[in-house]
Amino acid sequence: MKLITFDLPDGARHIGAMLPDEQRLVDFTAASGAPIFKDMLALIDGGPAALAEAKALLNRAAAPRPLADVRLAAPLPEPRQMRDFLCFEMHLRNARARMAGVDPAKVDIPPVWYEEPIYYKCNRFSVIGTGADVICPKYCQMLDYELEFAAISGRGGRDIRREDARSHIFGYLIFNDVSARDQQRREMAGTLGPTKGKDFDTGNVLGPWLVTADEIADPYDLTMVARVNGEEWSRGNSGTMHHRFEDILAHVSRDETLHAGEFFGSGTVGGGCGLELGRFLKHGDVVELEITGLGKLRNRVIFQQ
Repeated sequence: MKLITFDLPDGARHIGAMLPDEQRLVDFTAASGAPIFKDMLALIDGGPAALAEAKALLNRAAAPRPLADVRLAAPLPEPRQMRDFLCFEMHLRNARARMAGVDPAKVDIPPVWYEEPIYYKCNRFSVIGTGADVICPKYCQMLDYELEFAAISGRGGRDIRREDARSHIFGYLIFNDVSARDQQRREMAGTLGPTKGKDFDTGNVLGPWLVTADEIADPYDLTMVARVNGEEWSRGNSGTMHHRFEDILAHVSRDETLHAGEFFGSGTVGGGCGLELGRFLKHGDVVELEITGLGKLRNRVIFQQ
């Protein structure tokens, strides 16, 4: 299923799923008074039984709504936790090379990067969805998109074995990890971060929907494309991840309890941001990220006056 969170014209927030034409939706919240349809976290917490009930509602498709009559929000507006990883070697090489002015082949990558998936924790309260404006922070002159995708956990666990980790994944979605590159470069010279290079309102863009794991046969064979004002800037494939979501869940859950509804970002695919290209966003730009099977995430960039 392609699960969505959306706002009605009266301001009420519901959840539901898209029909195959991606132009109509089934409103789970309106169709059933069950607590599992209160919001996306409640549905995830409900486990397989809740998913089965949602699928039954979708199959009946009683009184579907036109997508044009609602406003999509982030499918998971407030994840229980957000961690973003750095899983693509090409991105790491390109970004470091660009900042240092050297050939990517000459970039020295610390051995720990190959040994375990490195991550930082995002601000889970600064999440927006497709169609919303990305507001550039006033302290930033070098705003960047980052083409990523993410897995959402469907159940918790501690010391999860790699061979069991896939069963903990509820679904996948597109992630635009918007970055203030000038601030990020400044603060990370202090050997800690990122902080305000990532943490600002509208900085985490998720959507357009949350695709349940059963719909994605192979999450490591997805074409990933970024366009700015209709021009293709980036193209890559999820199969180039060095650390995969199974590695991520096994690593993070070592001596730490994970919960349903947590977010795990892939990091930027190789070539998947303006920094690697020496190009940055400007006021009014429209950024569109598209990943096979996960839809298109589209947002306008606004620089404050």
